[in-house]
Amino acid sequence: MPDSQAHAATGLPTRIDTSVAHEARVYDYWLGGKDNYPADRALGDAIATHIPAIRGMARANRAFLGRAVRYLVGTAGITQFLDIGTGIPTAGNTHEIAQHLDPAARVVYVDNDPIVLAHARALMASTPQGRTAFIHADLHEPDSILSDPALLSTVDLDRPVAIMLVAIMMYFRDEDDPHAIIERLLAAVPSGSCLVITHPTADFDERAMARVVSSAEHAGITFAPRSRAQTETLFAGTELVEPGVVPVVTWHPELTGGLAPTVVADPESAWYWAGIGRKS
Repeated sequence: MPDSQAHAATGLPTRIDTSVAHEARVYDYWLGGKDNYPADRALGDAIATHIPAIRGMARANRAFLGRAVRYLVGTAGITQFLDIGTGIPTAGNTHEIAQHLDPAARVVYVDNDPIVLAHARALMASTPQGRTAFIHADLHEPDSILSDPALLSTVDLDRPVAIMLVAIMMYFRDEDDPHAIIERLLAAVPSGSCLVITHPTADFDERAMARVVSSAEHAGITFAPRSRAQTETLFAGTELVEPGVVPVVTWHPELTGGLAPTVVADPESAWYWAGIGRKS
């Protein structure tokens, strides 16, 4: 039986409110999932009116996650992952890719959406050799994650850990001090650990992204796109892995897991910056 566990942090709602949109469910909708509701689809469609290619962009962001995990296990030699803002389980979850490459890999997922908590069992389908866990917690309070028993019993914080912040930091305004949150996470892991970030940007179409921000805010969801330079500052305390912070579809497109290499026809086809930084 795989050694896995789930833990719900206190203070977060566990009831699923389908009357309001939630980031994880909107993203699920764009990816073609079924765990979304009318409010989520309404916001997803509203954003799609401003960015018709948003579904393809969501898939491109998801594909990057797979390439990043392959790099981390295969090249960086990291087999422990803290995946924050993991979203609703779909094909190619972090533990599936990592444990395919190294069956002993360990993964802790974190999300604040109760629907993700409801699907935690799928996120914990570990190999017998590895371990997975799920924490119902909020990144606004990083210490609630770092002190959680599920984290401490799943990963060894004396060994390198990959901190995965894939499409999550846009939900933090500057006044939320995202730099301090990331700094706290990095302080908890040793040298050789890596920080993975993707972040939507207005750099490729400022007016369209402004309308997306307005739609999200109207639905009660914070949405703060950042420029390339602003995204680079989130990697403070790390050394960027080549090729640095780049359009998400251009970050090591060859890491396809044995499939034909991705052909990047338009580097700006997905409006995300992406990168990996290594803690020295």
